[in-house]
Parts: sequence; C-alpha cells; structure tokens
Amino acid sequence: MFPEILNEHILKCKSATYRPFGVNVPLLYPKIEKLIDLIIDHNVEIVFTSAGNPKTWTRKLKDHGIKVAHVIPSIKFAVKAQQAGVDAVVAEGFEAGGHNGRDETTTFCRVPAVCEAVQIPVIAAGGISSGRSMLGAMALGADAVQIGSRFAVSVESSAHENFKKRVIETDEGDTVLTLKKLTPVRLIKNDFYSKIKEAESKGADIEEFIKILGVRRSKKGIFEGDLNEGELEIGQVSAYIKDIKPAAQILKEIWGEFSRLKYTF
Repeated sequence: MFPEILNEHILKCKSATYRPFGVNVPLLYPKIEKLIDLIIDHNVEIVFTSAGNPKTWTRKLKDHGIKVAHVIPSIKFAVKAQQAGVDAVVAEGFEAGGHNGRDETTTFCRVPAVCEAVQIPVIAAGGISSGRSMLGAMALGADAVQIGSRFAVSVESSAHENFKKRVIETDEGDTVLTLKKLTPVRLIKNDFYSKIKEAESKGADIEEFIKILGVRRSKKGIFEGDLNEGELEIGQVSAYIKDIKPAAQILKEIWGEFSRLKYTF
C-alpha cells in the first residue's frame, strides 16, 4: 500500500475494533520511511516485517513500544532476525503464496529447524489452512501459525470476486513459485505467468523481468480482478479451498478442528 492507502486502512481497522491489530510491511517497498512513521503515529501495537533487513527498522519500532515479528526464508536469517531484536519470527515454507524465499524448503522442514536455531517464538506459515495443519505446525514446535490464503477468499476479504472464484477453482499444481531472479513470488498460472515463463526459458536478465512485471501488477489481478494480465498471488493450499465463507466461520472451523484433534493424538 502507498502511505495514503495504508492510512485509510489503519483508520478503518481502528473504527472496527478496540483490540490490538497488526500491520504487515514488506521492507522493500518505496516510501518505507513514511509507512513506518504512519504506523508509529497511529500507535499500532504489532508490526510484521518482511523482504528486507530487520536491523533497519526493528529498534525504532520497539522504541515506540511496538512488537515486531519478521518473516524469514531460512535458518540463517532467523538467527539474524533474533540478533536484530525482533520479538518473533515467521518461518515460512515455499508453499506460501505471495513473496517467498528463493529455495524450495517446505514448511514441514523449515519450522522444526528454525525452532531449534532461535530462542524467540516461532510462527509457522505456508500451507496452513485448517485445524489439522495448525496442529501439525504445533507438533513441529511452532508457537503459533500465520494463515493467509484461506482468509484471502473470505467474504470480508477486499480481493476482487473474480480472484476469489479463480482461487477456489485451482487444482493441484496450478500455482508456481516464479520470478526467482527478481523477487520470488507464488502465483496462479495465467497469461502473465506464461510471459514470465517464456522470459525465464530464454535466460532474460533482471531488467527484462522488471519491464514485464511493470507496476501494480498484483493490484490488477487481486483487487481489480484481471485474471489474464494480473499477478494472482496465492498459496499451494488454494487447491484444497473450495468455498468462500465469512472469516468468523473460517476461524471457528479451524479452531474447532484443532481443539478436537489436539486431544486425539
């Protein structure tokens, strides 16, 4: 989000709840200083950072009483994040949607390894959409889970209806981790992906990928509903999501299944 859009959404969130809420900030975004200042000015209590060096902003955020969690793509960066003073790390496997690590380490492998490497809380992410998968992450040592794709197709999600319908139509193998030369991202195969694949097969350089990507490509796909030329970011678990439900119902089902199974094994 650009600063003015982030400001609008923070105000909407404040009007909807008196509870603490978090803001997710990829550090590679332009105008990052303005975004951080907005978060501080609004007294946001929790920030999830990603796609950048946590040393740059963690201290400033924590000096203002903000809890910081950082998304990491490897054990090495989990340790670096801990050294930077973050309160928790999100150990994300390559099953996850959106921006991702360049390697192809799964959540099942990454989570227990990260849990052994750091002494701060570990949040598991990537491929988690049910109480069963949540319990699996806990069994691997995670303290909590982060769920994206399942809520991306909730009734309340601000994603376009075209995007939501496309997500629930996906089958196994319909998403792919691509753009590794630039910024790795998992997305649904479409015309835009075909252009990326063709460029990759020809050994295109970074400049050519930037040209193909253009600007606001994910907005075009996710929020404007262009299923051909948009960047349709979603996780592998989309192949097993077959309905659009209210967020409250999704949460209730996840927690219910987790609670039942927790005492079964």
